Amino acid sequence: MAASSRFWGVASGLAAGALWGLVFLAPKMVPEASPLLLTAGRYLAYGLIAVLLIAPRWRRVTAALTREAWGALVWLSLAGNLVYFAFLVVSVHYAGVAASALIVGMVPVVVALWGLRDNDSPPLSRVAPPIAVAALAVGLIGWQSLSQGGGAAAQSGTATLIGLGCALAALLSWTAFAVGNSRWMGRLPDVTPHEWSLLTGVVTGGLALVLVIPSLFTLGGMTDDAWLRLIGVSAGVAIFASVIGNAFWNQASRLLPLTMLGQMIVSETLFAFIYGFIWEQRGPTVIEIVAMILMIVSVVWCVRAHRPAAVAAAEGEH
Repeated sequence: MAASSRFWGVASGLAAGALWGLVFLAPKMVPEASPLLLTAGRYLAYGLIAVLLIAPRWRRVTAALTREAWGALVWLSLAGNLVYFAFLVVSVHYAGVAASALIVGMVPVVVALWGLRDNDSPPLSRVAPPIAVAALAVGLIGWQSLSQGGGAAAQSGTATLIGLGCALAALLSWTAFAVGNSRWMGRLPDVTPHEWSLLTGVVTGGLALVLVIPSLFTLGGMTDDAWLRLIGVSAGVAIFASVIGNAFWNQASRLLPLTMLGQMIVSETLFAFIYGFIWEQRGPTVIEIVAMILMIVSVVWCVRAHRPAAVAAAEGEH
């Protein structure tokens, strides 16, 4: 992998994480809106913006798509957006934020392990240490959250199991999206990462129309001010997280192998915690600082593990 491609791939992955981290502030900015209403608002706005941006080049871009590619856009939109978020919302409701974050936060580890099957990935001995460091960082953050009792109100054992199961389903859903999206980016060289992001937005927006009717039954407590904030937050998240953030992620998906791409997802958790500290007007605890340092070390270590010279040397040892 060329050094310049690796640099821009890492930079794109970090930029995507920084923008995706903003999503965690959306429920705090519009606490009156139900998760279903927030989901519908976010993805309808994403779809509308994507339609406006891709309209001038629609014919050229869609000419490169086969029926199989359209099918991939549908399942990627479901896995990475609607289904993932739906499972996450149910998980938070039944198992609490801490347990949900702990399980879903293992996405980088699962994606990196999945990517070890690729031909261009380095040996396991090279990537295992940074993956272990990332897992330790996520575990520390989860333990910190659990020790503070920041989850939802106590639930029955069955309800908790349902929540944990949904968290696992969210983890698998986003992992499938990350892997599938990377594969399809490699199969469509005539479609730019930004165009692929816009196409995903168009399909996601269309699928989000299904949520409009059920979301109308969850409007209790929505004042005029809340509606204005919902519109602003939906548009902001759609532009920065969905349109721009996804474009950066698709660029990283094209430039980095999966084992390295998985580590970039860690940045979303890192930035989400930073934004949370700013919103709550507090500093991080010692454990949170250690966890964030471990995340940074994991990313840097993984980058070094993917250097051409290091990979070649490792392969020569076998």
